[in-house]
Amino acid sequence: MMQESIAALTAEITTAELNNPAALDAFRISYLGRKGRLADLFDQLKTVPAEDKRAVGQQLNALKQQAQARFDEAQAAAEAAADNAPANPDFDYTLPVVPNALGTRHPLSLVREEMLRIFGRIGFAVAEGPEIEDDWHNFTALNFPENHPARDMQDTFFVAPVSHAAGAADAGATGEAATGAPDLPHLLRTHTSTVQVRVMETEPLPIRRVMPGRVFRNEAISARAHMMFHQVEGIFIDEGVSFADLKQTVYYFVQELFGADINIRFRPSFFPFTEPSAEIDITCLICKGKGCNICKYSGWVEIGGCGMVDPAVLENAGIDPEKYSGYAWGMGIERIAMLKYQIKDLRLFTENDMRFLRQFEAL
Repeated sequence: MMQESIAALTAEITTAELNNPAALDAFRISYLGRKGRLADLFDQLKTVPAEDKRAVGQQLNALKQQAQARFDEAQAAAEAAADNAPANPDFDYTLPVVPNALGTRHPLSLVREEMLRIFGRIGFAVAEGPEIEDDWHNFTALNFPENHPARDMQDTFFVAPVSHAAGAADAGATGEAATGAPDLPHLLRTHTSTVQVRVMETEPLPIRRVMPGRVFRNEAISARAHMMFHQVEGIFIDEGVSFADLKQTVYYFVQELFGADINIRFRPSFFPFTEPSAEIDITCLICKGKGCNICKYSGWVEIGGCGMVDPAVLENAGIDPEKYSGYAWGMGIERIAMLKYQIKDLRLFTENDMRFLRQFEAL
């Protein structure tokens, strides 16, 4: 039986047509591969009687050498034919080469990474959270009571509510969740302050974190505003933290990003989750303080808001406000990028105009 298989395989190897690359590759796989037909015969050698194994083994080795020699010869002939093949008369070899064009980093990605590096040098680690949030983390825990006018400043996009009762019924649960608990509204987060709440609820003190991410608000799209934009927020909570610590952090960040000679001012403001609160303004870098459409012809541009974390927010997260204090801030990445790269229209960041994006190739 083994002798018949060797004879049949010898005939196939001898008469195989090897006149193209596909046939060569098929021959190699079929006869010389680790799972090829020659390998199968070598595996069957253990079934041959002991007195015949030596002779059969010699025949198999000779057949393998024959197959390898046939393959090497045909491959060498194919390579020689390719080297001697005439040039394609229909191709113009004087044409310039096709350039290998590389993509560019988006300006928002560049600014985001630079902001995180600056804060990282003073000990702020990165924390991220979901873009679809519940009412507690987006509003209530941050001292936005239900139906409070402060919520109007962050009008946003709500999604279908998640019913506790429906979820419990699907899971076969019983108890409070199955008795008709009120639906929980979910929404596209209006700020990355939601991550601040999650960090305060779960991480040990002291806390020193920055939270980058995409946020959504129901605003008219213009040169200065968009319904979707990006923020980097930060929070520091420990014993004895003061507004002076907050100001020095902001001074450090602004001077590292824009230069040591930049002018900075803090304007008193109101945020439900901080008290006292302030807006952070710097000299408009687009008009150098002379006035333009970006700074509303005031010479100053707001880059973010900040303040001391409200004691009510600390209590909502389970932190003792009598023992701990902290500061928080938030900045729009688009606004920072507009100032840094002298961009006068925020809509350019989302229009995917290659003429605009290619300007950042060197960066």
